[in-house]
Amino acid sequence: QVEVVESGGGLVQPGGSLKVSCAPGGRDFDASVMGWYRQTPGNERELVAQMFSDGRIEYADFAKGRFTIARGNGKNTASLQMSSLKPDDTAVYYCNADIGNGPQALRIWGQGTWVNVSS
Repeated sequence: QVEVVESGGGLVQPGGSLKVSCAPGGRDFDASVMGWYRQTPGNERELVAQMFSDGRIEYADFAKGRFTIARGNGKNTASLQMSSLKPDDTAVYYCNADIGNGPQALRIWGQGTWVNVSS
């Protein structure tokens, strides 16, 4: 099956760094977009960063200058390097892979990995 699995979450102190990674958990696939989202209880999932197949990258304002997304193999893996972490960054971070383009794209989500920024 087409699925992605996140790893690398955990507890980190404010100001620290953490890297979360995403990789296929099932069959191989080619993604048009790889992205990272995050969600806190009671809130909607929000975009953190995403990278398109042409290399274009989009970051949320809160991530600019602190987070870096990279596609490790160019098609279905993605990492998110987070630095200068703040308590407000605490959330479940989800990997997203889009197969296809536009409204017909299949959006694949991982189960999420918890990032807790706390002293």
